[in-house]
Amino acid sequence: MAVPKMENRQPWQVWFRKNEKLAVIIVSAALIALAWLVGRYSPVASTVLMITAALVSGYRIALTAWFALRARIISIQLLVAIAAIGGILIGNQWEAAAVTFLFAFGSYLEARTIGKTREAIQQLLDLAPATAQVLRDGSEVTVAADEVIQGETVIVRSGGKIPVDGIIRKGDASVNQAAITGESVPLELEPESQVFSGSLVESGYIEIEAQRVGENTTFARILHMVEEAQERKAPAQKFIEGFARWYTPSIIALAIFVGLLTRNVHIALTLLVIGCPGALVISTPISMVAGIGNAAKNGVLVKGGEYLEKAGKITLVAFDKTGTLTMGRPQVTAVVSFSGSEEDVLKLAAAVEKGSEHHIGRAIVTGAAGRNVANADEVKVFTSGGISGRVGQKLVLIGNRRLLEQHDISVSQAAMDWMETREHLGETPVLVAADQQVIGSISIADTIRPEAWGAIKALQAAKKRVVMLTGDNPRTAKAIADQLGLNEYRAQLMPEDKVEAIRSFRSEGHVVAMVGDGINDTPALAEADLGIAMGAAGTDAAIETADLTLMSDNLDKVTYALRLGRATLVNIRQNVAFAVAVVFLLVVGVLGQKVFLATGMLAHEASVMLVILNAMRLRSWR
Repeated sequence: MAVPKMENRQPWQVWFRKNEKLAVIIVSAALIALAWLVGRYSPVASTVLMITAALVSGYRIALTAWFALRARIISIQLLVAIAAIGGILIGNQWEAAAVTFLFAFGSYLEARTIGKTREAIQQLLDLAPATAQVLRDGSEVTVAADEVIQGETVIVRSGGKIPVDGIIRKGDASVNQAAITGESVPLELEPESQVFSGSLVESGYIEIEAQRVGENTTFARILHMVEEAQERKAPAQKFIEGFARWYTPSIIALAIFVGLLTRNVHIALTLLVIGCPGALVISTPISMVAGIGNAAKNGVLVKGGEYLEKAGKITLVAFDKTGTLTMGRPQVTAVVSFSGSEEDVLKLAAAVEKGSEHHIGRAIVTGAAGRNVANADEVKVFTSGGISGRVGQKLVLIGNRRLLEQHDISVSQAAMDWMETREHLGETPVLVAADQQVIGSISIADTIRPEAWGAIKALQAAKKRVVMLTGDNPRTAKAIADQLGLNEYRAQLMPEDKVEAIRSFRSEGHVVAMVGDGINDTPALAEADLGIAMGAAGTDAAIETADLTLMSDNLDKVTYALRLGRATLVNIRQNVAFAVAVVFLLVVGVLGQKVFLATGMLAHEASVMLVILNAMRLRSWR
């Protein structure tokens, strides 16, 4: 028989398909109520109605148990099905109906309540723009958001959602990027500003050159990561599920043993019901889902429950300096020449640094803006920190003293004294050499993030050790560390040195989180127990490398994420302890003949609901 199409179905058929569980509960409850009413007049009719109620509410339970059994899984549904069938066979139809009804009703409430814990994710999904206004052949047309082609011009007006990642080419607007960064304060953006899909234009008009479209946008990748994270299991969850696989058969064996020992089938059936590990099995995943949802809503991406669990166990936090503890927008503060003019020193350095992505390189190029800067050839970047290139006939090398010494270039005392003076000021001086001779030095300074002091104090108040790992010189590192009140700092570290530093902290017994920009610090992020990438909106490497990604440049999010991890761990422990305690008390009650089949199932379902409600507190945790 052909299945009727949805549009040909009657309204009641559509409703039933969407609300089958609720319909089953309503029918079963009505049959039980009717059985009680007619019980005084016709015990036979009452018995038939009770059995019918048990079949109505127990059909799906038995079917699920059968499919699980075929897959060699002894499920909770199997325990309930055995108890219900046994109740009918020993003439206790009321308790059979009550057990199946309460289990079905509890499952319905669980599904509804668990759905609430996923609301944060649904809210993110709702922010995804469905359509885009695109300029094609000189005309403005409306297309599906995923049909925008890279390089096209997208128009967004007041109240519109941005459907692509791109650069504003025309206009200005007040843009709310809360969906990406978790920060609700709108930004005033103008031409050449970066924008992200899912952001809301609160006022203004902008034309955007699309750079990332469809599934490649930052917003789409955030949604994908969060959905994956909720499916990825934490170690605690894996342990509980593994325990449940042995626990459930053990309950069946215990029920058989007690039944044979006491010759009381009712007690054995009740043990099956109250022994269901429902609250225990759900205790960990429900807390993880709620915690990950809370994090996503606040601009923190967690790759899975495993990493949220680790966040709650961190004892030491290691920060990179440039771009993490500092603003990452350094400026040239001084230039000195030891041969030639200061102008020549700056222009030669800028020529080599033109293509550099490093903070210092960008600062030098910015400092030379407006000058006639030549182009460099044969540019080479050194992993130890530094860069070289040929400008005209001159081979120019820029870097620290160690790099120059590796290239057999001697550094004069005058140069060393000048650099030391700048370092004591918390600045970072770099040497500039041309044709194997130091010709000058450029000093660069960065600004410490305004929230850094509060974030570090909060971490230390939470009994966490806070250290800084930097490639900068010791004097500059000490100046920054002293200002921030850090517990420790390590300077002049190459990427492999940072990895060794992480290993040394772990060997001391610390659980280490590394906070960096996700690109230069990739080895250290990978080595740490928890890698945290800051300000990763639009940065592929950061999102892919880190275990936990902060979408905004805000150090307070680090303390928030670690506190959320701790709160999630506490919540899980509360749930597990409560679930175990309830099962223990119910077993004692059954053996003491104080708890019976229906009341045991009621207590079991109540314990499951309480575990879920406790986990839901994480949705609004701050």
